[in-house]
Amino acid sequence: MDKKFIEFLYNKHQNVPDIPPSKDITAWALRVFDLLFPERSKDFFRSADEVEGEFWNIGNDLKAILNATAECRNCGSEEKSRAFVDGIPELYRILSSDLDAILNGDPAAKSMYEVIRVYPGFFAIFFYRVAHALHQLEIGFIPRILTEYAHSRTGIDIHPGAKIGEHFYIDHGTGVVIGETTFIGKNVKIYQGVTLGALFVEKSLENTKRHPTVEDDVIIYAGATILGGNTVIGAGSIIGGNVWLTKSVPAGSTVYHKPEIQVISNETTL
Repeated sequence: MDKKFIEFLYNKHQNVPDIPPSKDITAWALRVFDLLFPERSKDFFRSADEVEGEFWNIGNDLKAILNATAECRNCGSEEKSRAFVDGIPELYRILSSDLDAILNGDPAAKSMYEVIRVYPGFFAIFFYRVAHALHQLEIGFIPRILTEYAHSRTGIDIHPGAKIGEHFYIDHGTGVVIGETTFIGKNVKIYQGVTLGALFVEKSLENTKRHPTVEDDVIIYAGATILGGNTVIGAGSIIGGNVWLTKSVPAGSTVYHKPEIQVISNETTL
């Protein structure tokens, strides 16, 4: 083996920025999940004091994660950890609205318990909302670890920088992509295979709005692709399956793709 290459790799190993293992960071987020939604947990708190203690533990452990992360070491870990914990009641309120959207919007959903335990859309939304809260506190890198974990589990890719209103519903979800500068209003429902992406992918555009705006009460059906930072989907619109959009549509629009489908009988004429 080339000694110079071995030396190169050795030096690379010495210069990796400090950050806890991804499994420790995602385990922390899963504890938040279990605290707020014990429906998915096997262990239950036996007193209100234990619940209060877990809030303290979550904040303290987040501070430890930040202190062990090179780019967060001097970012005010105490204040940011406290701010995250103080924001948990509002986080729960918004997640409860998302649960309500799924339960009341999906005829296959039989109970809140079912949605919490098995729906990939809710799992991905939970991780997005925790990651977004950290992103809002200007905590770097860790939010991406959380949303990429959810992506690996569900096939739903939501950038923590996206802004998504309450009562959000992802149905089925596999293949959904929501880019960093996307804005989504309230009461929006999207199906599997939807992309809210950039019209151009260039590094020089990193500080611009590259992804669409979706206003309140919009439904986007499976396979639709909506691109561009100037593209606005007006409130109350319905975007049909497999639609490709790079231009804005006014409020109350219905947009659909009209394929040409032919059905030919295989029956043999005798």
